[in-house]
Amino acid sequence: MKATMKDVAKLAGVGVGTVSRVLNNGSVKASTREKVEAAMTELNYQPDFYARGLKMKHTNTVALILPTVWHPFFGEFAYHVETALERQNYKLYLCNSSGNSEKEQEYIQMVSQNKVDGIIGITYSDIDEYISSNLPFVSIDRYFTEEVIYVTADNAAGGRLAANELYRRGCQNVAYIGGYQETPNETKSRRKYFEIECRQLGISYKALDMLEPLDHLSERVTNFLLENPDIDGIFTINDPMALAVIDMLEKIGKNVPEDVQVIGFDGQKMTEGDPYLVSTIAQPTKQMAEVAVAKLIAVINGETVEKRTVLPIEFGEGDTTKPLVRNDFA
Repeated sequence: MKATMKDVAKLAGVGVGTVSRVLNNGSVKASTREKVEAAMTELNYQPDFYARGLKMKHTNTVALILPTVWHPFFGEFAYHVETALERQNYKLYLCNSSGNSEKEQEYIQMVSQNKVDGIIGITYSDIDEYISSNLPFVSIDRYFTEEVIYVTADNAAGGRLAANELYRRGCQNVAYIGGYQETPNETKSRRKYFEIECRQLGISYKALDMLEPLDHLSERVTNFLLENPDIDGIFTINDPMALAVIDMLEKIGKNVPEDVQVIGFDGQKMTEGDPYLVSTIAQPTKQMAEVAVAKLIAVINGETVEKRTVLPIEFGEGDTTKPLVRNDFA
């Protein structure tokens, strides 16, 4: 039979309230805590945090909504979120939404049902009506109708930096290739400010910006490249797109970086410590996760936090760009 809190209290020679304080990291003498923890170990006692959460309206669990775990950036972000939560004695409930707004609505309702204490979300679905300023919710890259806390990398600076890095490496005819969602989000600044910087630098600029989902991607990108054979530098919405574009360039006889230089966005690596898969605008993924966790827990605890946090990016040099030919920014 499964041990109960009463069984632990009896074996440790203390009251049930003392056991409860130990479980909740309350004020208990060190010697008493040791007796209670020893009793829990001997009885193999497993506290029912979910049931306790329903009673106390606090579960020490946070939901993370991701569009997909297949995207390397989302997977890395989830890892850092879980690590940051663990340091705060919180557990992670991972929600792979696949862009399904109904699934995301269900996850959001978990807060009101006391199944989780709050949510960190990367979502591009139309769920504005379910998000409110009093919901313990931290958004990544996306802003909503109401004032919701969100954390983002500096996508505008990233777009500008990509243009400058291509220019400094001798590119004169550049292009942007990416996909976009109809919902408002910070990632759209990547293209916008890349284009602004190209104009300021005086270099030719073209764009292939496709509404997601990206059907017939290979055909569309290949046609774009064939129609613009003078392109010598490309900036993509993210690193997976950069890898896909490189594959298509090679299929039409273009060499990277000799003929066309390519810069992605995210900072993707195979494993921590490895070189970048492509030259990239690297997001501070770990810092984004830690800031999002810190802000969410502060809100759960009733604190007021800054609504918008923008974190710095940097250029991560891979083997898809050439060495510098211009050493200063225009």
